[in-house]
Amino acid sequence: MIRSFISWLRSLASAFWREVAKFGTVGAVAFVVDNGLTWIFMHSVMEGSPAKARFAGATIATIFSWVANRWWTFRHRRQSNVAREFGQFILINGIGIFISTGFTWIARYPMGITDNGTLFMAGVIGIGVATVVRFFAYRYWVFNSTASEAEADERAMELTVDPAHTAAPEAAAEPAKPLRPRAEQ
Repeated sequence: MIRSFISWLRSLASAFWREVAKFGTVGAVAFVVDNGLTWIFMHSVMEGSPAKARFAGATIATIFSWVANRWWTFRHRRQSNVAREFGQFILINGIGIFISTGFTWIARYPMGITDNGTLFMAGVIGIGVATVVRFFAYRYWVFNSTASEAEADERAMELTVDPAHTAAPEAAAEPAKPLRPRAEQ
């Protein structure tokens, strides 16, 4: 009994750390997309409008992040209501931006810090805190479909897409074969 509990605990921790690694990878790519596109926009089509360039870069990075987290990091937790999930994702990102910006604001105004390097580091710490908040909010609120619901949705998709489960016109007279449950992975 204790061994099965330890085994269960290890598999739970392993799944958690896989999600953390995937989330970190998506976040790193989104960071590059955000800052890369902002830089490109600032030096081309949005020259003279750095705020618009930042907004455009961040918007594209946020959409990338939602798609990557939905289809890779939390693919086994996707909600069936895509619009609701996307709205929750945008709300959590807004809260994350508020947190990261808040760290810089607190350092600048109530604490009176004027050194740009220190203010930058305050923002980096804020991004770290916001990232932790985002991860848990995504995991437990945005992408919160239970595994059994996700498996049922995945099986339904397999049945509609898998040619082995579609009857050919000449085979329509044959009795249908019962579906076997998938082997545990």
